[in-house]
Amino acid sequence: MPFDSAAEAISVLPVRTPEELKRFIALPARLNTKDRSWITPLFLERTEALSPKTNPFFQHAEVQLFLAVRGGRDVGRISAQIDQLTPQKVPGRLDGHFGLIAAEDDAEVFAALLRAAEAWLRERGRTHVMGPFNLSINEEVGLLVDGFDTPPMVMMGHDPAYAGGRVEQQGYAKAKDIYAYYAPMQADLPPAVRRRAERPPADGVVLRQLDMSRYDEEVVTLTEILNDAWKDNWGFTPTTEAETAQLAKALKAVIDKRLTWFAEIDGEAAGFLVFLPNVNEAIRDLGGKLLPFGWAKLLWRLKVKRVKSARIPLMGVKRKFAESIRGRMLPFQMMHAGRTSAIALGYERFEISWVLEENMPMRRIAESIGSTIYKTYRIYEKAL
Repeated sequence: MPFDSAAEAISVLPVRTPEELKRFIALPARLNTKDRSWITPLFLERTEALSPKTNPFFQHAEVQLFLAVRGGRDVGRISAQIDQLTPQKVPGRLDGHFGLIAAEDDAEVFAALLRAAEAWLRERGRTHVMGPFNLSINEEVGLLVDGFDTPPMVMMGHDPAYAGGRVEQQGYAKAKDIYAYYAPMQADLPPAVRRRAERPPADGVVLRQLDMSRYDEEVVTLTEILNDAWKDNWGFTPTTEAETAQLAKALKAVIDKRLTWFAEIDGEAAGFLVFLPNVNEAIRDLGGKLLPFGWAKLLWRLKVKRVKSARIPLMGVKRKFAESIRGRMLPFQMMHAGRTSAIALGYERFEISWVLEENMPMRRIAESIGSTIYKTYRIYEKAL
């Protein structure tokens, strides 16, 4: 479905071929070549993420990628997608999503891209569009609107400062803001928080590291806790078994058992926390390429030299335990266990992300351990 604008000399074309997908993936690196905070994602990882053969998201979602071309040159890209698992909680409203938006600083390019995505969604009965989601709400979410002067952590996005304004020019308004919190690993904790974190586990509570000998089973347990703990959060979409398997495969090479903690209460898995080594720090100078020597550099930096930063992308406590005295202590105790291990391994700083602006329990935990908001990502919406 080409979307042509003769006045602007812009054509928005659906991505159909492997070569067009390569162009789609490569475009943001060229657009951001002068941005010192930009980190080019690994081309192999992006190809797998955007392929129905390797990303199980496509099993329950319909996706269309678009390229904007002007004068024979790629000037923008966007995705439009409908996730059948996305909860539709407002009667009469059907949400579709856009994502993966990147374009030159040109209002006409943004207009053409967003109109193409909107038209695709409207043809499929959607009444509202929301985004960006890249591709799922369980992946990269939101457009960066504050915090441009530092590079993104692993599995977090980075956008030029003009992008938010260009999207808003097309009638989009804020739906939600989400935050990334930053802290030095050895930040001093308030005495009350330190006492809570360092208190020995109560009777029946066990903290333990990830068991790599049962890795696949451990990831299933983690996902079950996640789906239970987050099920009432805004926009939450459950992770499927296939996505769990893909997550396990994707993280196995980088996850460190000493930085992944489970909590059990009376023998039942009750909570978990993951400090994920910041792979972006290790790939920053690779230009998205793993050949011929990128693999060796990446593994050496992760396993031998070690990166100095980490991200907490996942943490949760089952709802049946969350309001109990023992359950309320778990986030602090797991955080303390993970930080202690991270400090011993030489990590110097970490990020907690992403956190919804209205998620005050999580924000209070983040702020109580000395972290502060240093990046804001915005999710936009528009009635079709």
